[in-house]
Amino acid sequence: MAILLPLQFYNLAAGVGKSFYENLTGGVNASVTVNNTGPAAVSLVITRVDAPVLTYVIPANNSLSISAGAVLVFALLANQGGDATGTIEVALP
Repeated sequence: MAILLPLQFYNLAAGVGKSFYENLTGGVNASVTVNNTGPAAVSLVITRVDAPVLTYVIPANNSLSISAGAVLVFALLANQGGDATGTIEVALP
């Protein structure tokens, strides 16, 4: 049975990043859904154990759902094009 963490709202100024989930005790399999409702793109940054950092750009008024193994951090970074707003939700096994 999965654990769905509370829905979090984000409002990031251009060029600002923020971590929304951290598990620094060895990583965990997890899923994340990002809804970008703002006028500019936002980047989802995924840091995993012994793996390259992954970055996905989510254009304005779009969403992305993705699952990853051995996740340490899910973070968002507002691109230089403007402020980013929306929601992020994390699910754990």
